[in-house]
Amino acid sequence: MLAKAAIRTVAYSAWTVLIGALTLSCGPTQAQEGTKPPVAADSAALARAQAAMETPHPGKAVYEQSCATCHAHPEATRAPALDALKAMRYQTILYALNEGKMKVQASALSATQKAAVIDYLVGREATSDEWLTTAMCSPERRKVNLDAPATVTGFGFDPKNHRRLTAAQAGLRTADMRNLELAWAMGFPKATQMRSQPAIVGTTLFLPVADAQRAFAIDISGPPCVQWVYSHETPLRTGAAFGQLPNGRKVIVFSDVASKVHMLDAATGQLLWLQAVGLYPLSLTTGTPAIHGDRVYVPISQYEISLGGNDNHECCRTHGAVTALDATTGKPIWTAHTMEEAKPVRDRGDGKMIYGPSGAPIWNSPAIDAKRGVLYVGTGEATSEPAAPTTDAILAIDLKDGRIRWSFQATENDIFLTGCARNRNGLNCPKSSVHRDVDFGASVIVAQRADGSDVILAGQKSGTVWALDPDRNGKLVWRQDFGEGSPLGGIHWGMAYDGTRVFAPINRPYASATKADGSQKPGLNAVRVDTGAVEWTYTATPDCSGKRAELVKACATNIGFSGAPTVIDGAVVSGSLDGFLHAFDAKTGELLYKFDTARGFDTFNGVTASGGAIDNATIVAANGMLFVSSGYGLFGQMPGNVLLAFKPKAKQAPATTSP
Repeated sequence: MLAKAAIRTVAYSAWTVLIGALTLSCGPTQAQEGTKPPVAADSAALARAQAAMETPHPGKAVYEQSCATCHAHPEATRAPALDALKAMRYQTILYALNEGKMKVQASALSATQKAAVIDYLVGREATSDEWLTTAMCSPERRKVNLDAPATVTGFGFDPKNHRRLTAAQAGLRTADMRNLELAWAMGFPKATQMRSQPAIVGTTLFLPVADAQRAFAIDISGPPCVQWVYSHETPLRTGAAFGQLPNGRKVIVFSDVASKVHMLDAATGQLLWLQAVGLYPLSLTTGTPAIHGDRVYVPISQYEISLGGNDNHECCRTHGAVTALDATTGKPIWTAHTMEEAKPVRDRGDGKMIYGPSGAPIWNSPAIDAKRGVLYVGTGEATSEPAAPTTDAILAIDLKDGRIRWSFQATENDIFLTGCARNRNGLNCPKSSVHRDVDFGASVIVAQRADGSDVILAGQKSGTVWALDPDRNGKLVWRQDFGEGSPLGGIHWGMAYDGTRVFAPINRPYASATKADGSQKPGLNAVRVDTGAVEWTYTATPDCSGKRAELVKACATNIGFSGAPTVIDGAVVSGSLDGFLHAFDAKTGELLYKFDTARGFDTFNGVTASGGAIDNATIVAANGMLFVSSGYGLFGQMPGNVLLAFKPKAKQAPATTSP
C-alpha cells in the first residue's frame, strides 16, 4: 500500500490546529451560553477554519505519493480501491499498516504520516457499536440451543465439501426458489468484505465479520437478534466451522489475518484457546479450518506474492502448509509443508540472491476422506524459481502424520508475483515462467460416480475442472476446460456437487481475461461427474441499467461468478461480482430467481447497509431461509456490509365472496 513518502510533520500539525479552529467556531451558540461571543476571536477562528477548508489534507498527499500506485489499479494489484478504504474501520487500516499486509510497505513512513493517511481515509470518529444494545436477544432467547443437528459445519457443509443441503436441512424446496422475498437485512458498521461463511446449528447462525473484528451468534428462529458477540483486536478472516470436542463440548473455530486460530465455546462465545500457526511473518490463513475427530486441520497460505515483485524485497522464502492441531488444547501435532525450505538459487544481478523454491500456498478448506485416512487440498503458484512439483497441484495428505501420500500437478512452471504483471523486468521477476497464477483456489470435492466409485473434483483458476482417481494416486479421469482462465478466475473460490453434477462458476474479473474467440464466458456450468460432459451453461450478461451504472464499477465487464455456489434440494444458488443472486434448476439450468443486492437496505439493527459483490463463500440456508452476505471490496469490486435473509412469500388465502 505504501512506499516512501515525504510529507512534513508540520503539515499535519497545521491541519490539526485548523481543525481545532473549526471546532471552536462551531461551539455553543449565544443562546446556550447566555452571553455574547467574543466577535474578534470568533472571526479569527472562522478565518482559520475557512483556510483549513482550502488547505489540502496532508494525508491526501501521503496517499497519492505512497498508496495510489496500487490502490488506483485494484484489479491488477488486488488492493482495495479508494472507496473501499474509506469504508473501513480505523482499526482495520491501523492494523494493516503496523502489523498486517501493509507493514513492509508502511515501514518507510513515520507515525505522523501513518496517522495523516488514516485520518484522510476514515477520519477520527470511532465506529459506534451502540446498535448491539438493541440488537441483543432478550434473556429468554439468549441461550444457544445446540441440541439440534448442525446444518452447515464448515466451508463445504460436510467433510467432503459437497456444499449441498437437502430440502429437510434447508427447510426449502426447489419450488420455493421461484417465490423468494427479502425477510430481513442486518448491517455491520464499517465492514467492506463480507467474506466469511457462517456455520449454522439449529436456529443459531455463527458469523465472523472480518472488518468488524467480531464473531456473532445470531438467533434466526424468529425476529433476528444477537445471542453473543466475540471480539478480538485482530481482524478476522476465514469462515466458521462447527464441531464437537472429545469431551462433548460443542465449538466454533475460525482464523484471523495474523494466522491465529480461535476456538470458541459455541454456547457462550467464550475463547477456549488461541493458537498461532503461521510459518513466516508473511503467512496467512484463508481457508476455513476443518474439525475432524479430535483434531483441527488448518490450511496456510501467504501474501509474499504481493510483495515479491518489489526490487527491495528479498524474494522469496515462504511456502504453504496444512497444520494439525489438538482440538482440545490447540497444540500443534504435525505440519505438512508443501515444499522444502528455500535456499539461495542465483544472484539476481545486483549482488543479492533469489531464494527458492517458494510458493504453493493453500487458500482452500480441506476435504476430509475418512475412508482413506487422508485430506485433500489444492495449492497455488510458485513465487520464485525453481517451481516445485507441488505448485498448482492437488495434494493427498495423511490425516495421522501429515505425510503427502500423492500429488497431481496441473500446471508446471507457474512462477508468479503480482508486481511482475506490471513490470516483467523486475529483479525478482522470473526469467522463464508460464506466468499464469492459476491456483487451485477452490476447495476439493470428494464425489461419487454412478458405479459407486469415488472421484476427486478440483476446480482451477485456469478455467479447468479436473477429475482424479483417489485410489490410483490421483490419476486423471477426465478434464473439462472453460477457456484460459486468469489470475482471478476461471474457477475461483469453489464448486458444488448435487450427487450427479458438479457446478463450476466461471469468473471474468476484467475484460482482458476473456479470449478474443469468446471461449471463456462468465457464468455457471453444470458438468456430469461420470463423464465430464457439460449438461448446461448459464452465461452472465451485463446490467448497467438505472443506478447500477453509478453504483457498480465496471458493471459492463466485472460480471463473473467467483464465489462458491450452494445446492439446495434440486436448485443451485450462486452470486455474481456485480451483486446479483441467482437460483437455477440444477437439472436444466433454468433461472428460477434473480435478486439485485448491489443497493442500500433497511436493516433490523438500524445500521446503514448496502450490498455489493457476492464473492468467496457466503450462501447458506436453514430453517426455511436463504442467507447471503453481500459486499467484497477487493480487486476493484463493490464493497458492502450486509447479511440478507430470504424466505418464500406467504401464500395468500383465496378470495371469498359475500353471500
